[in-house]
Amino acid sequence: MSVTVLNTLDAKEQFTDLVNRVVYEEGRVILTRGGKEIAAIVPLSDLLLLKESQDRYDLADAIDALAEAREGGMLTLDQLKEDMGM
Repeated sequence: MSVTVLNTLDAKEQFTDLVNRVVYEEGRVILTRGGKEIAAIVPLSDLLLLKESQDRYDLADAIDALAEAREGGMLTLDQLKEDMGM
């Protein structure tokens, strides 16, 4: 899988070719502005994999939070507000 690095002005001129490269060759394009990497064009499969990874991470955090709440007890919203002086 190839990675192409282009500044945004060049990418604008080559946009259709870049999209085709990403779709059909599963390449990746890193966009730069002022010499700094700012964005990427990636295959949809890469984005879906990233989303799945984030969903799993979020689920693990939720499970940990639930376990912590069960172990340490829970507060009602009113109790929390009172503890915060609200």
